[in-house]
Amino acid sequence: MATKEHKKQARGLIEGLESRVHLGPPIHAAEITSVRQFLHRSDFSPASDYFSRLSQIQFRLQSRAQQVGAAPAKRNYGGEAGGYWMQLQSAYDHVILSICYEGDFNLQHGRVKISHRFNVEGRIDFVELKFLRSLNPALNGAIRKLLIVKEYGVLRKDWLEAEAFILEVFPRELIFLYPDIFRCERSQMVAWLVNIGHRLAHDLVDHLQAGTVNGHIPRSDGNSNQLCLAAVRTDEVALPILENAAQIESVVELTDPKNVVVRYTAR
Repeated sequence: MATKEHKKQARGLIEGLESRVHLGPPIHAAEITSVRQFLHRSDFSPASDYFSRLSQIQFRLQSRAQQVGAAPAKRNYGGEAGGYWMQLQSAYDHVILSICYEGDFNLQHGRVKISHRFNVEGRIDFVELKFLRSLNPALNGAIRKLLIVKEYGVLRKDWLEAEAFILEVFPRELIFLYPDIFRCERSQMVAWLVNIGHRLAHDLVDHLQAGTVNGHIPRSDGNSNQLCLAAVRTDEVALPILENAAQIESVVELTDPKNVVVRYTAR
């Protein structure tokens, strides 16, 4: 028979776990097992309220784990739209839209991938450049964040103005996007880099709606898991984000060589 002291201890253990179900920190399976063993050692009846409450805690944790496991996995799409071969990666609350650009400079050939990550409301999280073939071979495979919104993970998803970091010195390979890019005023150049992504999202949405997206046969790039770009029309995460991103564009105010303010307006 459980003593009064055992009941007091059991009540504290159970109430502590019940509180953590809602407030954290996370409960580990070993803790459930430990409390169950204590109840058995202390001669609590299997029909007691303590065992019942412990089972409810375990059920909630298992249900929560199943919900997380059922969340949509990352999806990778590829295809042609508007004259560009696009790659779109879709996750549970964001998409990354990527385009490759290449060209020649001083008798050297280069190729880069520019990626725009958009949050669930279509706002930019970051603009990234990957050196696929750099004008400086030592940089091949390297990644540079051209712009990254400060604390984008905790900002309101529908923000209209946000501070962002930018590279103090931008890669020469940006000339593959626009030959005269470095003749532009710096804030205009940064705004243009952000708005490339929004314009591509706009073009992709238009082509998806018109059914003119090419890519039903995956390109032979070694990625056998890549889905055709046309399938984005049925992606419940990616399509709304693209539609949101297609409806807005940005202006940029330069604060100093490494910081800007990004402001959104409707197209």
